[in-house]
Amino acid sequence: MSDVTEPITAKGLEELKAELAHLEGDERRALAERILRAREHGDLSENAEYHAAKEDQAHLETKIQRLQERLRSARVVEAPVAADVVVFGSTVTVTDDKGKETTYTIVGPTEADLKTGKLSSESPVAEALIGAKAGGIVKVRTPGGLRPFTVKTIGA
Repeated sequence: MSDVTEPITAKGLEELKAELAHLEGDERRALAERILRAREHGDLSENAEYHAAKEDQAHLETKIQRLQERLRSARVVEAPVAADVVVFGSTVTVTDDKGKETTYTIVGPTEADLKTGKLSSESPVAEALIGAKAGGIVKVRTPGGLRPFTVKTIGA
């Protein structure tokens, strides 16, 4: 077992537990039924449906093991309610050099999802934002050079 801890938000931990419960319950049962139905088709050595279901089962079990490991190493980090600087768990609204406004929540690397505004604390943008105050300007190194972001608001 690893001694490495992974920072995660309380909401991220809830989502992780819910996903794991779903996979260990509903998904396992559905796959077991698929395997049972496929076995009823006769000779297993030439039963493509059976082999596909068994392969899906192996993938599911691997995913469950990975989620269990994440759960074991998770360490909940809460953002202070009234932080005046950007910290892990903060929701921060920034404006880039072109005037585009974006809102991010700084989260652990495994719960990051840019589509929903969850930015990994290990990303260059998050690393530049952590410690910044509202109204401050941070510069993020990109392949095209340094890019400024203005911190508009910080929330929890």
